[in-house]
Amino acid sequence: MIATISTQTQVQSTSQKLKKRVGIFGGTFNPPHIGQLILAESVGKQLGLEKVYWMPNAIPVDATHTSAIEPSYRAQMVRLAIMDNPLFDIDLTEIRNGGESHTFFTMQELVKQHPENEYYFIMGAEKMKFLPQWDHIEELSQLVTFVAGLRAGQKRESAYPALWFDVPDVHISASDIRTRIRLNQSINYLVPDREVAFIEEYHLYRGLYE
Repeated sequence: MIATISTQTQVQSTSQKLKKRVGIFGGTFNPPHIGQLILAESVGKQLGLEKVYWMPNAIPVDATHTSAIEPSYRAQMVRLAIMDNPLFDIDLTEIRNGGESHTFFTMQELVKQHPENEYYFIMGAEKMKFLPQWDHIEELSQLVTFVAGLRAGQKRESAYPALWFDVPDVHISASDIRTRIRLNQSINYLVPDREVAFIEEYHLYRGLYE
């Protein structure tokens, strides 16, 4: 009996070790910018992740993103932003599903589809304090490991267990980028060059007010 329990434990331990460590970096990406690229790469490298999947939402539930442009545009900007980095890839689950994007239901779907993965949900430290407001947060905390990128001067503030990693102190705001575009100001070095060209080609964020 003791031998049987020991064997089962060894099998479970081996199974856990064989799981792929995969990051999920979700958001509206309206637009994606250099600060997010630095955060995702810094955390992904420090954690030793095999991949970090950027997951643009379809319809954000956060009222601060009422100005979000079409998901297809945001997804294409993510592709352009991450294309040179082999650590990054894109996941279109929420866009394919459509409707309001709820992280718990998305991660529940991914865990069922990919039981071989161990998921780490990446975000900036400033968003950790809002976790109690998320739908089904208790269930979500059982599905993923929360990972926070901590910039200089930020506090470790979370009601849920999380891994914390120091990241470069680069603060860029998507809202500020949208404002600069509307005012015909330069966004060079705030987003990748290919993304700048895409925004100009499709006249994105012109005349868009928050």
